[in-house]
Amino acid sequence: MGKLSAVAVKAALANPGTYQDGDGLFLKVDKRGGAYWNLRLQRDGKRQDLGLGSAKLVTLAEAREKAGQLRKAIKVEKRDVLVERRDEAAAKVTFSEAARQYHSENEAGWKSDVYTRQWLASLVNYAFPKLGTMPTGSITAADIISVLTPIWQEIPETARQVRNRICAVLDYAHAKGWRSTEAPSGNSSLKAGRGLPRQVKQRANRKAMPYVALPGFMTALRRKPSFGRLALELLILTGTRSQEVRLATWAQFDLEERLWSVPADHMKRSKAHIVPLSDAALAVLAKADALRLEETDVVFPGASGKPISDMTLLKVLRDMREPFHVHGFRSSFTDWAANEGFPDAVVEAALAHKTPDAVQAAYRRTTYLGTPGMPGARVKLMEAWASYCIGSADSQKLTDSDS
Repeated sequence: MGKLSAVAVKAALANPGTYQDGDGLFLKVDKRGGAYWNLRLQRDGKRQDLGLGSAKLVTLAEAREKAGQLRKAIKVEKRDVLVERRDEAAAKVTFSEAARQYHSENEAGWKSDVYTRQWLASLVNYAFPKLGTMPTGSITAADIISVLTPIWQEIPETARQVRNRICAVLDYAHAKGWRSTEAPSGNSSLKAGRGLPRQVKQRANRKAMPYVALPGFMTALRRKPSFGRLALELLILTGTRSQEVRLATWAQFDLEERLWSVPADHMKRSKAHIVPLSDAALAVLAKADALRLEETDVVFPGASGKPISDMTLLKVLRDMREPFHVHGFRSSFTDWAANEGFPDAVVEAALAHKTPDAVQAAYRRTTYLGTPGMPGARVKLMEAWASYCIGSADSQKLTDSDS
């Protein structure tokens, strides 16, 4: 029979202190009014205090019953109850929760806002669909490989980044006690040639669509309007990168001035970029505006209202059975511009490339945009490119209908 009684427990709740019931069970009442049941046991010569819950929720009889069950588990069944409890707590920490906490704790030390945003976005897009709700302690190399396999050859650099970031989260989970082991090593099952196939290095000219094929492609692209297809169309017409288009918001566009101001943190070089908008580009934005979602300012949102993923644009190409890559359209634009005789400096400015010559970079201040009354070389370049892509496509459409 224990030393405490229900009446004694009720009285103890108003007086801070430690109250022994016997056989290791005691009540701890702190100065802030908290009262907790604890069980003190010896295991392998070490003292262990196990919490049994709040005395305001757990009665004396219930505390004694819990204590009896734990004594049996430890002394008779030889179970390590502390490890079991730790594993039970770890099972509640999912991969997405661990990833977001790791991101929150480390983002202040990362190199840029773009990298910080990309770091989490890559996991949200590629890892969370399969690993997000899984406990960190249960994730195996096979689970990680299932995430990486669809993108391992398609977008190899991104796939390697996703692998490294998944492993960083799992190492973090191990350090936090949410996982019994560190992440599978990139030198073992997650290394190319072992659990994952060796990545095939494709030549750059296989990734870019030949510009002569663009008019026909644009005709096909415009047949089924969607945010993904409209985003890809604007990307082609403006010569911009995937990230710049995907993250675009309506606030960045001055439709009257026909300009798109891309902020520095959306740019690869972290330098703001102004894009002149052709008639065709404005038409794409008009279509996007007609589909506009009220709850978001993102021009090309996904179902949640957030920016579409890089995979969305790639999926458009794959659904159209095109073997090319999204980034390759910048090469298509470059090849066309060179064939048409546009100056390299103007094309490089349109692509927001860094001027390789340090002296030229120091003295060249022009953006080739001109003025509203006198359009500059870049304005003319983008209008000519759009006329080639869309004008030729429209002409082809009329020819096909006549036949």
